[in-house]
Amino acid sequence: MHEETVGRPARRSGLRRVLAVPVAIASTVAVTLGIVQPADAAARGADRAPKPKGALPAAKRGAVRAAAPAAVVPGEYTVVAGDTVSGIAERFGLATAEVLALNGLGWSTLIFPGQVLALSTPTVPHEAAAPPVEPEIARHIVVGGDTMWSIAERNGIGLDDLLSANGLSRDSLIFPGQSIVLPTAAPSAAPAPVPLPAPDAAPAPAPVEPVASVSLPLTDERLANLHIIIDVGRSLGVPDQGIVVALAAAAQESGLVNAHSGDADSLGVFQQRPSQGWGTVDEVLDPVRAATAFYGGAANPNEHTRGLLDYPGWESLSVTEAAQSVQISAHPDYYAKWERQAREWLAEFG
Repeated sequence: MHEETVGRPARRSGLRRVLAVPVAIASTVAVTLGIVQPADAAARGADRAPKPKGALPAAKRGAVRAAAPAAVVPGEYTVVAGDTVSGIAERFGLATAEVLALNGLGWSTLIFPGQVLALSTPTVPHEAAAPPVEPEIARHIVVGGDTMWSIAERNGIGLDDLLSANGLSRDSLIFPGQSIVLPTAAPSAAPAPVPLPAPDAAPAPAPVEPVASVSLPLTDERLANLHIIIDVGRSLGVPDQGIVVALAAAAQESGLVNAHSGDADSLGVFQQRPSQGWGTVDEVLDPVRAATAFYGGAANPNEHTRGLLDYPGWESLSVTEAAQSVQISAHPDYYAKWERQAREWLAEFG
């Protein structure tokens, strides 16, 4: 018992001396005695090594990466296989209805590879951007059948003033749902210093708003159907204007393709409907018979449909009015854009 009592203070004194030894010496002693290995010390030093600057985690590197620029909307787009109007509109951040209106298309109209679609409306180069519209300025919401000319006449506004107030030209398209600003006063109505007789009213433009013309590449099938329409017209004694009407109608309805589908039960080059008396499915899919039925007249193969020649005075109608009289389309103005192309086809192949 006495020896153990004497020994305890000695061990405490030794412990105090060990704790007083500098850390560096203690580490050396620990390695020498095998308590720790030299690698442990190296690992601790590595933990304290500063991290290289400038490196970001992968997630942060992705966050700071610049966003891809939005697709630039071209003036025109050429249709490729698999395209739809809604898909093209979505690709360029446009409304489907706007693309349809710009190109005179309906929701059920077919598009085809090689067709050129307009994606933006040309504006008058010298016109500055319209200033913000004040809340009190009157507006007109476009409905089906409206034209800028009819809106101007209805509201007692000059056509040029209405176009200028909305940043539009005479070639611009408008579409249902569009908001048209109605200027309260004509900007060009400054009084003349010397009274002058009022000028006669300018001749009223055609009731159909002008649309941009379009072109269509001719595949073998389209060229064959084009020749059929021209040849049938020639054999029936149809004048050139009537053949132009038929070509424009076929181009709008099917793209000169003998389509086996369409709106409701519409089929063939002219999208004629068996349910409306244009013939059986096989008959409306026969391009020669379909063209003959479109021209009508004495050779009309149907009893209850009227072709172009069955409408007295059709020669005095515009191309789009004459085509609409036969086709009775939900979009009567859409044939106009094919007139220039149809005349070129007739001049080249007729």
